[in-house]
Amino acid sequence: MSKFWKQLLVATAIFSIGATTAACGQSSAPAKIRVVKKYDHKPEESAKKLEVRNVKRQQKLNKDTAAFEKKQAAFADKVKNAPATVTKAAPKPAPQSTNQQLADMNYSGQQEIVVNGNKPGFGSADLSTARGAWEQYSDLDSLNRAVAGNALLNQSLMPTEKRTGQTWDPTGWHNRRIPGGWLYNRSHLIGFQLTGENNNPKNLMTGTRSLNSPLMLAHEDDIAYYIKQSSSHYVRYQVQPVYRGNELVARGVHMRAQSVGDNSVSFNVYIFNVEDGYTINYADGTSSVAK
Repeated sequence: MSKFWKQLLVATAIFSIGATTAACGQSSAPAKIRVVKKYDHKPEESAKKLEVRNVKRQQKLNKDTAAFEKKQAAFADKVKNAPATVTKAAPKPAPQSTNQQLADMNYSGQQEIVVNGNKPGFGSADLSTARGAWEQYSDLDSLNRAVAGNALLNQSLMPTEKRTGQTWDPTGWHNRRIPGGWLYNRSHLIGFQLTGENNNPKNLMTGTRSLNSPLMLAHEDDIAYYIKQSSSHYVRYQVQPVYRGNELVARGVHMRAQSVGDNSVSFNVYIFNVEDGYTINYADGTSSVAK
């Protein structure tokens, strides 16, 4: 090989090595990576919804509390300003005669009516506190029906333990489901909150839901509130189921009450044992949807 060609070959080799070295030594630019962050906004949305609900609930609670306090204040004023009752001896009414008249009445759209001008008719002996608070339940009659509950109510009779379940089925107990609950309640003659009597057969009757609550309960709540205001407050109270003949379910309930020493609690009413939308067979307690 000639000298010229040898030099050309060497030069070419040197150039190739340099180019390769340069290529290997050159640093490549880093690739650009785009990071996309995704956030789960569901927890935030749930928290906002919960906060809105809590605000609404608090507003409703505040409204209900204000209404209750207003009612409580009004009742307290009524108790404070009520005139004292003159406890003159008065003849006791004839309950049997009165109840017979009530039994013969038919419901005509007004579930609660006033009896004897709303005057309870208790005499001085009935209102005496000499024996302290007491309660008495008449024996069941020959048909096993509850007859009457009588009491001189006071804080000392009020329950100190929680209410337990009821197991006694009063006469005519043929219950059925209706929209919102049951047609019948095991209705206390004298409410549990007043004496703590719960599963006493002598104190239970088959009563419609509307008879039991709100109607009877409204009077019981008024009595309970008055009694709770002072350990010296007493209320003479009587509740009688009113039956027509030998029927097993009462046509209604006759309720009388009188606070001792004032007129804060004073009423004489009759509540029909009916439920809108249903026809009751009072002979045995069966029922049907009203036509």
